Amino acid sequence: MIHNFRRAADQCGPSSQAANDEAGTLQETDEPPDHGPTTADPLISSLTFIRPQRKDAQRTSVHDFPVSSQSLDFITRFYPDCTLEEWNDWKWQVRNRIRDVRMLERVIPLTGTERRAVLRRTANLPIAITPYYLSLISRTDPHQPLRKTHIPWEEEFSRTPGEDPDPLGEEHHMAVPGIVHRYPDRVLFLTTGFCSTYCRYCTRSRMVGETNGEYSFSVSQWELAIRYIEQHPEIRDCLLSGGDPLSIGDRKLAWLLGRLRAIPHLEFIRIGTKIPVVMPQRITPELCETLKQFHPLWMSIHFTHPDELTPETVEACARLANAGIPLGSQTVLLKGVNDNADTLRDLFHGLLKARVKPYYLYQCDPVSGSAHFRTPVERGLEIIRQLRGHTTGYAIPQFVIDAPGGGGKIPLLPDYVVGRDGDDLLLTNFEDKTYRYPDPGGRVGRAQNALRAAGARLDPESGVYLI
Repeated sequence: MIHNFRRAADQCGPSSQAANDEAGTLQETDEPPDHGPTTADPLISSLTFIRPQRKDAQRTSVHDFPVSSQSLDFITRFYPDCTLEEWNDWKWQVRNRIRDVRMLERVIPLTGTERRAVLRRTANLPIAITPYYLSLISRTDPHQPLRKTHIPWEEEFSRTPGEDPDPLGEEHHMAVPGIVHRYPDRVLFLTTGFCSTYCRYCTRSRMVGETNGEYSFSVSQWELAIRYIEQHPEIRDCLLSGGDPLSIGDRKLAWLLGRLRAIPHLEFIRIGTKIPVVMPQRITPELCETLKQFHPLWMSIHFTHPDELTPETVEACARLANAGIPLGSQTVLLKGVNDNADTLRDLFHGLLKARVKPYYLYQCDPVSGSAHFRTPVERGLEIIRQLRGHTTGYAIPQFVIDAPGGGGKIPLLPDYVVGRDGDDLLLTNFEDKTYRYPDPGGRVGRAQNALRAAGARLDPESGVYLI
């Protein structure tokens, strides 16, 4: 069943926009999705919101948060009237997102394909880049990884076989609006369609940023979702996603987390976000104090490239870790962006230093218009094999395919099993040396013997048997 999210006065996502700008790019609201409760809905007016106490409330945002030299140079050149107080205000970052050709070309000279793609993008997945994240994007190199992932190319309007607007079949696994119940003991809770910055390979491009589309997210919808979780005691784990849950204002986010934490059988809550990477100023002391009240709380942060590991993002991760939140990273393998072992090794080492455990490396989902980002699956296996043994296991994520149609995450590993020799299991290590492990009566390795007998060979790079 497909559920539509209809507009409501108490929506948490972007508000309607009357018209497109002169470049033809649909704009979103100038404000973050939520500034606290409104009285438009009786439910909202009846809520008691948690107001975290902060001992150092008099400190200014300038002292609260670092501003790197890279950011300072960018501010001086392109935002000379912006104060550091404003730059470090996450709501200022949202209000001043780059959302059209005119705003983008004020900073970056676009190529022809980039300009045509920006002008053509008038529906879902519009251009949206925070000033902070724009400061990380190259002005001169259109092939710079961060630029390729956030400024569209015309290729994203082409659809190749096997692609789908909803590649993971989330619509067909929606138990109630906003709740995807695919696994027996856990649910995905879509809380908002709003992101401060839109990645061009977004799996949910069908629903994010489409201001006049069918998807809407309201507190009334949240109530239906919460009621579903309450009525299903087998659910022990809830992942908040969207859009980006950390784009929701502190008080409303606290209310949502409080309602979920009050469900006895819900053991822990996870938040999926990219905000510490694209708008680290959002990770305020107030937010951290709010989140601390709802442990056990975990967070998965979407990292793409080591260029994102700035002093600002490292500070944001430190604040979250100091608040007692275990942090993991989720990285999508992208052609020409991060599809080599050196780049990912640098990223994963930097993440560990920032107290973030590399958790998942995703094969890029076959969402419509993503062919130019997708690598062959064996490339991911090659990278995992190149990492194994050459760095700590803490720095090696699981390489997974989120199975199209809703099959869930399927882990992939290079084949380290060479075969069997009688009661011995034959294994190969990171140096391609073969070792024996006594395994009397075991069955593992028989398939590899059969493959070798049929003439297959083990590819040393990917660890896959080739016929």
